[in-house]
Amino acid sequence: MNIRTHLILAAVVALLSACSVGPDYVRPTAEVPPVFKEMSGWKVAQPKDHLVRGAWWEMFDDPQLNALEKQVDISNQTVAVAEAQFRQARALIQAARSAYFPTVTAGASFTRSLRSSNIGTIGNVNVNNPVTKASPTSDFLLPLDVSWEADIWGKVRRSVEASRAGAQASAAGLEAIRLTVQAELAQDYFQLRSLDAQKQLLDTTVSNFSKTLELTKNRYVSGVASRADVLQAQTQLKTTEAQAIDIGVQRAQLEHAIALLVGKPASTFSIPFSPLVALPPAIPVGLPSELLERRPDIAAAERSVAAANAQIGVAEAAYYPTLTLGASVGFESSDLSHWFSWPNRFWSFGPGVSEVLYDGGLRRAQTAQVRAAYEASVASYRQTVLTGFQEVEDNLAALRILETEAKTQDEAVKAAQQSVAVTTNQYKAGTVSYLDVIVTQTSELANERTAITILGNRMTASVLLIKALGGGWTAKDLPSDDELNKRDDRQRQSAQDGTVSPAGK
Repeated sequence: MNIRTHLILAAVVALLSACSVGPDYVRPTAEVPPVFKEMSGWKVAQPKDHLVRGAWWEMFDDPQLNALEKQVDISNQTVAVAEAQFRQARALIQAARSAYFPTVTAGASFTRSLRSSNIGTIGNVNVNNPVTKASPTSDFLLPLDVSWEADIWGKVRRSVEASRAGAQASAAGLEAIRLTVQAELAQDYFQLRSLDAQKQLLDTTVSNFSKTLELTKNRYVSGVASRADVLQAQTQLKTTEAQAIDIGVQRAQLEHAIALLVGKPASTFSIPFSPLVALPPAIPVGLPSELLERRPDIAAAERSVAAANAQIGVAEAAYYPTLTLGASVGFESSDLSHWFSWPNRFWSFGPGVSEVLYDGGLRRAQTAQVRAAYEASVASYRQTVLTGFQEVEDNLAALRILETEAKTQDEAVKAAQQSVAVTTNQYKAGTVSYLDVIVTQTSELANERTAITILGNRMTASVLLIKALGGGWTAKDLPSDDELNKRDDRQRQSAQDGTVSPAGK
């Protein structure tokens, strides 16, 4: 085969390699409402507004929460698993890309053999002649083999495309898991602070009830109050003390849950007592269409669709013939001392074309399988989008309704406090019974605890709204092709050190 023939063959291979079978990816459509239904009372974010970005928990201005959230990236094992899975997906891109290049193998072998005398002749020697006996022969072989399959139908390109989309989906999945863990930590933290506020309220109430009990005892000694009043005061005091003690169980469980989220042993982790006093921050919401770019789980679902679409091309490429170019060079000798002499060289070169003529419907079944997987991924993407809108609507409604409820509850607390003051004065004047005092005090305590619970629920709803809006993440944060292709020694080292680096950085 002359040089001109080689050039023609190379040109044909290059031309054929420019095509890729299978459908080109088009992002699936998803129904997007023009506005959020629960936006009443909320302001749509304007370009000048500072949208939630990066460390979204800093909006709450709580140093203790900030310190805990920073430990999620370092010590949380769920995030560590997701980060390792992202690095695994990124490595699969290089594995798919390796098919672009030829496979080169080398080896050395030695064979000592003796042919059977029943074979007939070995060279010019008749092995059936009893005078001439067959003798053992040696074979020293050193081959260098090269094999390359031309990507004529784009099978390799589609595989790389699928791996790249899969790695981006894994990167978005890592961010979704990180956001979930961060939001769960913030929720547990504010619930714990809410319990601290209730504990503070109960401790204060216990102190007040102790004073009331002493007052009632003095009135009993003076003959003004009855023994029943004293017993009722004691019952009320002990019941409130029991409620204050019971708070400790829930607080301990939340503290242990937070320890797990920051990757610390529960037995060595503790959070100082600090009652909840903060109010939910103002959260710019934006437009519904922005949600498709601001939620990592939606981005992960969309990238999974792209990967499934590329797999269709991989499956369809199996219908077409494959062109393989192979070459082999080396040395072969029966004598070790002359193994590498020039006359003992050998070489071979040639292309090969193969096509599956019958496979019992295997390729058709595989193509149908990947097409069904693509349709399933599209449905999953659309479901994820719908879920995202639902979560935003849920928490917009929760924050709006809870704010109204909090205002009403504050009025109830003020009324209950006034009722206690009036009833206590009436009891001291002897115009009402002690039972009336107990009723008003119990009502005051219940209303104050309800107000604290509502505040905790508002803080939780604000965290969930930030999470539903993507936590400040956007699809632009997905790692680019260059970031996916390069070898990231820092991430590998951080994994060995037990720390976690952000995806794509």
